[in-house]
Amino acid sequence: MKLFVPGRICLFGEHSDWAGGYRRMNADIEKGYTLICGTNQGLYAEVEPHPNALVLSSVTPAGEKIGPAEIPMELGALYHEAQKGGFWSYICGVAYQVLTNYRVRGLVIDNYRTDLPIKKGLSSSAAVCVLAVRAFNRVYDLKMTVRGEMEHAYQGEITTPSRCGRMDQGCAFGGRPVLMVFDGDRLDTKELQAGRDMHVVIVDLKSKKDTVEILNRLNRAYPVPENEAERGVHDLLGPINKKVVHEAVESLEKGDAATVGRLMVEAQNNFDRYATPVCPEELTAPVLHRLLSYEPLKPHIYGGKGVGSQGDGTAQLLAKDPKAQDAVIRIIESDLGLPCYKLDISTGPKVRKAVIPAAGFGTRLFPATKAAKKELFPIIDRDGIAKPAILYIVEEALEAGIEEVVIIVQEPDLVEFQAFFNQQITIENFNKLSPPSQEYALRILDIGRRVKFAIQDRQEGFGHAVYATREAVGGEPFLLMLGDHISRSEGPLSCAAQLLAAFQRHGVNILGLRRTPEAGLSSFGTVTGVWIEENRLLSINEFAEKPTVDYARHNLRVPGLPEGEYLTVFGQYIIKPEIFDILAENIANNVRERGEFQLTSALDRLRRTDGFMGLMMDGRRFDIGLPDSYLETLQAFRRGS
Repeated sequence: MKLFVPGRICLFGEHSDWAGGYRRMNADIEKGYTLICGTNQGLYAEVEPHPNALVLSSVTPAGEKIGPAEIPMELGALYHEAQKGGFWSYICGVAYQVLTNYRVRGLVIDNYRTDLPIKKGLSSSAAVCVLAVRAFNRVYDLKMTVRGEMEHAYQGEITTPSRCGRMDQGCAFGGRPVLMVFDGDRLDTKELQAGRDMHVVIVDLKSKKDTVEILNRLNRAYPVPENEAERGVHDLLGPINKKVVHEAVESLEKGDAATVGRLMVEAQNNFDRYATPVCPEELTAPVLHRLLSYEPLKPHIYGGKGVGSQGDGTAQLLAKDPKAQDAVIRIIESDLGLPCYKLDISTGPKVRKAVIPAAGFGTRLFPATKAAKKELFPIIDRDGIAKPAILYIVEEALEAGIEEVVIIVQEPDLVEFQAFFNQQITIENFNKLSPPSQEYALRILDIGRRVKFAIQDRQEGFGHAVYATREAVGGEPFLLMLGDHISRSEGPLSCAAQLLAAFQRHGVNILGLRRTPEAGLSSFGTVTGVWIEENRLLSINEFAEKPTVDYARHNLRVPGLPEGEYLTVFGQYIIKPEIFDILAENIANNVRERGEFQLTSALDRLRRTDGFMGLMMDGRRFDIGLPDSYLETLQAFRRGS
């Protein structure tokens, strides 16, 4: 299993994380607010289970190979190694915490590449801890959420001599910007979505700072300030920081890069005014301020500030666009001799393609399916237009922002589908249509230009059908919509649009969910997990395909749901392309369930290696694959209910 964990940069709010922790002692202190983001750089590793030890090897950023080292998977040995400090200590500290709380064996961790600068305020030690806990979580399926991984990584790091803050472990969220709120021992997190791509340059100032001394001096102001300078620190890390961070979050989500840059300048000025007086030896930072005031950079940036504990460690500059980002790097490296690293804050992963299986025979609707595919059965929409079910589904995908739809068909049915999407009716029949219907006939042809087809050469299960689209989808995440399920939203966004928005914000495999009484579980895939947003977003930790009631009662209960109610699959998914590797392995090894290659077990494997979320859909789904449910669909759509 391969893993990547980035570093973490604090865009705004440094020091307010530990300052907010003092609310345990002084409730008048403002909460701490930080805006963080994962870096482009990080740690790359291959991991696998080991029967009784940690076997660790690494490659430093300079290319130096370290290890392998072997540490027994025993509490005493792990704790002893953790206390030594250094690279192995972080992994051993995490292993100590995991072994204390879970029944696990050992791990082989080969950190084969590191391009993250070390000891530069980018949470390299926290990245090591997150890498270790994620390896345990995924290899042994411990079913931790990202927040759970963060907490175990933090506990693991403080088992070592390191004195990290809880903000550092935010690298567990990956490359997405995250707002973190610190209220005593309580930590709240909110993943954000940038309104436009933003381009940051991280600069290694190649100087020295004493982070321990900076923290010691600033901490003297807490929990109660005793003089004017200490009151200034409280103001800086309290209400002043709250204002700046909230404005930065709003500007980031709007895509207002100019304001984000201006706020960086404002945050640095505030820090210079209120923090530097309590530790001038470290925070006067001549190298940092020379960079921030360097005139040749100003045409290319919106603003900049220090990073981490501040001082002459690392700086961040917000460039105006990708070309300006390159120009900034050239100027700094040639004029100032300082190494630079790119950080791109993106709007999130783009889903361009949708997949719709339509290759089944439709046994339960025979003999009607002998005359026409069930996906071509008519649905009368609320506007009175009779359209085949597949058109309703394709239109939902395209209106949600999908650029191309791939329909899976059997080869004998290809002509029928192509005739609908790609051939105009005869001119005689076209002239008989009303003007609105003529317009719709032309619209169908326009839709057809964005519809492609994939052939499932034999009927061997849902997973086999999805695998048939591997070449058509390519290495991209894709929206999967069932060809015999129609959805109707109960809010402003269609069901597909809801799912796409959630995926773009979180960047994790995700599927739609609905509530189902236990009497219906034998017909549906069912999930369980932990709520990330109460009754809205679930971190899934198990899939079960059509479980028995007894199994569901013992294994699939979800907190907060009434007795006898479960969460089942809605019929829409957004899946990363790694699913194709899992399906290919199952097909090559002839791994079947109930005689077919299923998708659910492949999704569960993808969950273990990459995570999976479930979104409660604001809408209803209609299954047209059964006579009674098809009739119910017709009645509901005609009523507009």
